[in-house]
Amino acid sequence: MQGVTGLSHYYPDYLAVILIGVLAGTASRIILLRIDYRQYPGYPHGYLTHTALGLIASALGAVAVPALLKPDFVAVTFLSLAAQQFREIRNVERQTLESLEKTELVKRGLDYIEGIARTFEARNYLVMGTSLITAFAAQFGGIPAAVFAAFLMLYASYYFMSGELIGDICDVVPARLSFEEGILKVDEIGLVNIGLKSMRDKILRDGLAVRIKPRDSNARATIHDIGQRTAIAFTAAVFLGTKKDVDLPEFTPLARKNPDTGDVGLYIVPVHKDIEKLIAAIKLTPVLESARSKPLNANQASSQLRRR
Repeated sequence: MQGVTGLSHYYPDYLAVILIGVLAGTASRIILLRIDYRQYPGYPHGYLTHTALGLIASALGAVAVPALLKPDFVAVTFLSLAAQQFREIRNVERQTLESLEKTELVKRGLDYIEGIARTFEARNYLVMGTSLITAFAAQFGGIPAAVFAAFLMLYASYYFMSGELIGDICDVVPARLSFEEGILKVDEIGLVNIGLKSMRDKILRDGLAVRIKPRDSNARATIHDIGQRTAIAFTAAVFLGTKKDVDLPEFTPLARKNPDTGDVGLYIVPVHKDIEKLIAAIKLTPVLESARSKPLNANQASSQLRRR
């Protein structure tokens, strides 16, 4: 606290630098919130919460500039407290989503929840970095350098946090729903046994199905993950709605794979029956960090070792 207090009479000289850094960092957080709304359940309250946290993170990054230039390295130690708080944000997001998961008709899945929690933590670090770099540019290069640095960091933040989507690694095509002795099938992929004929008729009348085709072995390994397939089904239900209710388990969206080809068949009974919208929703599903796998790279590395 003595270090921070000792800096107080230096702040007027750096006021413009700090304000520029705070503005750049806060703008970065607001831009990244455009990605958040599909995942965060507190929208629009989530906007207010995370904008405020972004403002705090950007203020911490900007204030580090006068602390470093004084120099007063004791004052910079408060950044470690910020890191601890950001880790706590990750825990809070995880606990919130896990609590809400109990009442979700279509589950996100624990892998998706963990990915969301990690994302919220990482974005605060990006905000702090944007603020810090912009403030340094303003201090040493003036307004033009600060504007350039801000736009560069905003682009970098958006690039690093946009992430890979299912549409980047897989092809999604319409598929046919059918029944074989009560087994619901998407093309040749068996999903679940539906006992009541009335339910089978409704599924054939109102249901939609798609086939997700991995483009290579890396993509095949990714959609093999159960958490990834659960996230795909959840995203489809968010975009199209679902007729599933607590007493209608037959209408649960399902994604199952063909063990021979690695293709995944997805079935849903949507509120809005629109196959193009379903395909778009699946393509927009993020690839989860826990599901991302690259066996092709391992095979290439093994081949190189054998050649040596």
